[in-house]
Amino acid sequence: MTQSNPPSPGQPDRPVPTNAEEAIEIARTQYSPVWPDGSPAPLNVSEFDIGYIVYAELPPHPKTTPTGERNRPRSPGGSCVVVTKDTGEICRVPHRPLPDSIALFRKFYRPETLQDGQ
Repeated sequence: MTQSNPPSPGQPDRPVPTNAEEAIEIARTQYSPVWPDGSPAPLNVSEFDIGYIVYAELPPHPKTTPTGERNRPRSPGGSCVVVTKDTGEICRVPHRPLPDSIALFRKFYRPETLQDGQ
């Protein structure tokens, strides 16, 4: 039995996303963040020209501490992933505001997509 579309020698055989839902499913194979209570963090996705960035939803944040003081806003920290549209590759980038995470993805994984001045 032969494959109708065998992968080329330099390309691993992996699924390529055609929409945001497929990108989340592909990301789940290597990215499964959890909240502090141990439950799986819900995932969000944003599409951009060459990929989908998948990131965890932050857990609920209490406005005050047990002593009644205001909590400081937390930093999301951690990482998120980009699932590329052309190959389905999963790339980790720091969790920052979306434009910053996308810019870091371009800088480190796809420098040929940088525009002048970036």
